[in-house]
Amino acid sequence: MPDLQKKPTLSSHLWVIYLLSVILLGVIWYFQWMLGLIMTVVLAASFYYSIRTERALLQEAEQYISTISHRIKKVGEEALLEMPFGIILYNEDYNIEWANPYMNQFSEESDSLVGDSLNKLSENLIPMIKENKDSVWIEIDEYKFMTIIRKEERLLYLLDRTDQEELEQMYHNEQTILAIIFLDNYEEITQNMDDTAKSQLNSQVTTVLNNWSSHYGLYLKRTSQERFLAVGTKEILQQLEKVKFDILDDVREMNGAESNPVTLSIGVGVGNISLPELGELAQSSLDLALGRGGDQVAIKEDQGKVRFYGGKTNPMEKRTRVRARVISHALKELVKASDNVIIMGHKSPDMDSLGAAIGVLNIAKTNNIDGHIVFDPNDLDTGVYRFVDAIKSDEELWNYFIDPEEAEEIATNRSLLVIVDTHKPSMVAVESLLHKSEYKVVIDHHRRGEEFIDNPTLVYMEPYASSTAELVTELLEYQPKGTKLKMLEATALLAGIIVDTKSFTLRTGSRTFDAASYLRSKGADTVLVQQFMKEDLDLYIKRSKIIERAKIYREHIAIAKAETGTAYSPVLIAQTADTLLTMTGITASFVISEREDGRIGISARSLGEVNVQVIMEKMNGGGHLTNAATQIEDTTIEDTEAFLIDILNEYYEGRESE
Repeated sequence: MPDLQKKPTLSSHLWVIYLLSVILLGVIWYFQWMLGLIMTVVLAASFYYSIRTERALLQEAEQYISTISHRIKKVGEEALLEMPFGIILYNEDYNIEWANPYMNQFSEESDSLVGDSLNKLSENLIPMIKENKDSVWIEIDEYKFMTIIRKEERLLYLLDRTDQEELEQMYHNEQTILAIIFLDNYEEITQNMDDTAKSQLNSQVTTVLNNWSSHYGLYLKRTSQERFLAVGTKEILQQLEKVKFDILDDVREMNGAESNPVTLSIGVGVGNISLPELGELAQSSLDLALGRGGDQVAIKEDQGKVRFYGGKTNPMEKRTRVRARVISHALKELVKASDNVIIMGHKSPDMDSLGAAIGVLNIAKTNNIDGHIVFDPNDLDTGVYRFVDAIKSDEELWNYFIDPEEAEEIATNRSLLVIVDTHKPSMVAVESLLHKSEYKVVIDHHRRGEEFIDNPTLVYMEPYASSTAELVTELLEYQPKGTKLKMLEATALLAGIIVDTKSFTLRTGSRTFDAASYLRSKGADTVLVQQFMKEDLDLYIKRSKIIERAKIYREHIAIAKAETGTAYSPVLIAQTADTLLTMTGITASFVISEREDGRIGISARSLGEVNVQVIMEKMNGGGHLTNAATQIEDTTIEDTEAFLIDILNEYYEGRESE
């Protein structure tokens, strides 16, 4: 290709050379005319050849430029009209002024999009343009476009990314998941079976699980008598979530109406991480499912919230005396090795929280270690006022209660921090204390949630227990024969059990009565418990007003809304939910009211047929299958009721489809 920029410069050089040659030729003519003649002929021939060559090069360059210009113009037209991406010009009213032929294929009514609104392509386009977005993803006739917005030119470029999206979706669907399947109560069910019955049970379980895995394309391997490993893909997991892991029901119903059917717990690990990390995630999910009572599925992603399925039945009591004795011994060793023992429950403590704390205090005193209960007098529910007054009347016992500031002053690295009746950091009485000590013990009877105290030294969580007071009572039985329980201390523990079981009517097992019997033998006063539980007439009237506003939903669910503008305590709405549950035909109750902190509170109760824990968890709450609650910020009572009804509909539609 000729260098058009250098040609004029080269010609100037030639002219200079020719000028010097003419001067030199004149000198030669002056001294030697014959030689000058010859040189003149040579110079003339050279000059002619140079001019001819330069003209030829100029003609060639002009022809080349003309060809390039034509090709560029042609390519521009083809790029504008024939390239496989969309170009749209729109006016100030967001109507299409011009579209290249590629985009006109998406016109439904005519051969051209001209004149149509951008809304016909996608309802997201105009809002995104108004928000000054540079790009937006839209979908047109199953095609997915990455749309580049040039607002100043009122120009859109639509790049087809359908294949890319399909490839990404395929990659997403083919991600590996690991699931650990555990037979919750296999050991308890088979301990009294003969070999034949045990073999039949194993065969039944294996057959059901093999059929299930084959149907969905999972790889299943039995790793022990009560544990299986399943490997699948994210696409398979989505299918399992659509049917809400109906394998839980299949296994539970395998043996018909037996009193203790086999149940499954499944922990699933999902994420774009290494296989060892995926395995740890699956095991962590299984621990979470078992900590919530079993008979359910917990799905953990490497990033994201945990999802739960199942958990419809009351967990079968399976803790043993051996475990209680082992935990009690471990707690004793931790107490002895500590500088002091600091005990705290949850915010706004109830009878169970205070009773359990007093029980742990007795364990510390029995082992001759200073113990203290963290107590904030400004964070107290009306339901425990009488109980607190009784404690204050016992000067010796009241001296063990300290305020949060004093607790932080006496806490050391070697203090033993015992948390009772909760396992959530956000729920403890003084969250800052969790960072003061390296040694933490968690004793709780609630189903384990996603939020959990970091690095506890010892955990005693039994969702099968009626109350934390019951668990602490069992631990007391295996402590050294030291300081005896005082009448008020034993009564406090018994009050915690009675309140949480609604006077032994809910979540009550044989161990509950054993614990109550032990406390009664230590001097617990049932009449004093009834005095603690008495309520004011004003509170009774308030509760009645809320009950008066109750409505029946789906024939057996009571939903009561308190008046807007009136705040009620959590204890009052909980009592209201309990009262509604005693009405004929009611199997679940929900009470909604404003709280003094500005949030909207819901207290949920059930007789066991409806899992209120699952429902409350979807509203960022939690609790038990029969006893749960939540608090919601920045909303109204009406919006909260609508949200609750949507979740109830989803809950029942899921059960009806199973």
